[in-house]
Amino acid sequence: MNTPCFIRGLGHCVPESVLTNADFERMVETNDEWIVSRTGIRERHVALKGETCVDLCFGAADKALAQAGMQADELTHVIVATFSPDSVIPSSACMLAHRLGISGRMCMDVSAACSGFLYALETARALLALHPQARVLVAACDIVSSRVDYTDRGTCILFGDGAGAVVLTAEDCGAGCPQVLDVLVSADGAMGDLLTVKGGGSGTPYKLGETIRSDFFVQMNGREVYKHAVRSMSSICAELLQKHGLTPQDVDVFIPHQANLRIVEAVGKRLEMPEAKVFTNLQKYGNTSAASVPLGLSEAVAEGFVKPGHLVLLGTFGGGFTWGSGLIRF
Repeated sequence: MNTPCFIRGLGHCVPESVLTNADFERMVETNDEWIVSRTGIRERHVALKGETCVDLCFGAADKALAQAGMQADELTHVIVATFSPDSVIPSSACMLAHRLGISGRMCMDVSAACSGFLYALETARALLALHPQARVLVAACDIVSSRVDYTDRGTCILFGDGAGAVVLTAEDCGAGCPQVLDVLVSADGAMGDLLTVKGGGSGTPYKLGETIRSDFFVQMNGREVYKHAVRSMSSICAELLQKHGLTPQDVDVFIPHQANLRIVEAVGKRLEMPEAKVFTNLQKYGNTSAASVPLGLSEAVAEGFVKPGHLVLLGTFGGGFTWGSGLIRF
C-alpha cells in the first residue's frame, strides 16, 4: 500500500510588475488582437524590479506554511522545481531554506521545465514513502523573463514569472485535507531540440568577454511543440484516469499547464472535458513554466473553483520533452 500524501498548505506569489499586450505593441511587431486570438493571454507578471526565483518561492512558501499552520523549522525537505534558478551553485532550494531560517535539511532543485512541479511532487511522494514522518515543502518557480528574447515576438509574448508552493505530509489533517492520489510523469529526450535554452550549459559554455547569443534564451518550434503538447498531455491524463478506473466525467476540475489557450482547449476537447470544468488563469499570468500548475491550483482553491470533495486532475507538458498528470481529492 502506498504511503498517503496530503496537501497541508498551498500558496502562490507573482511579481508586482505587469506587462500587458499594449506594452508589447511598443516592443515588437504585434497587437492585442493577434496575441489574444492565438494565445488567450492579456497580461503577464514579470520580475522587472529584480525579484528572483528564491524571492518568489519564499513568498509562495510563506503562504503555504501559514495555511498549513506550520513553522518553517518543522520542514524536513525542501524541493524547488525551476529551470531559472538564482544561481547554478548554490541551488535555489538551499537558498530558500536559508531564507526560511532553517538548515540541516535535504534541499535540492528539480529541472523538468514546465513539468517541474509534477516531477517535484512525485519526488516528494517518494520521500514520504521512505520517511513517513517527513514534512516536505515543494516550491515551483520560473523567472522566464530572464531567459526570454524580447525581440522575438513568437516567444516573448507567451511567458510570465511566478511561483507556487505546497506543504506535504503523510499525516492526514482531518476532514477536507486534500490528498494526492497519484502522479504519472514521462519524458522523451529525442525531441528536446524543439524547445531549448542551451546557452551557458556545458555543451555551449560561456567564454569570457563573449557577447550573449540567441541560444541563451528560449528557442521554440511552436508548431511542433503544440502538437506534442496536446498529444502527450491528453494521453497521460487519460492513462492516469484509466489506471484508477475513472472517466473524465468523474473529474470535477481540470487544471492544465497554462501554456496557451489553444493547447488548453485542444487537450480539454480530447479528454471530452466540459469547458466549465477547466480552470484557466493564463489570461493574467501567461505561461509561468514550472509555476503554472501550482499557481493555478492555489488560485483555483482560493477562488472557490475547487471545492471540498472535488476530484482535481492536473496535466502538464514542458521542454525535454517532459509531461505528466496528477490526481488530487479535496
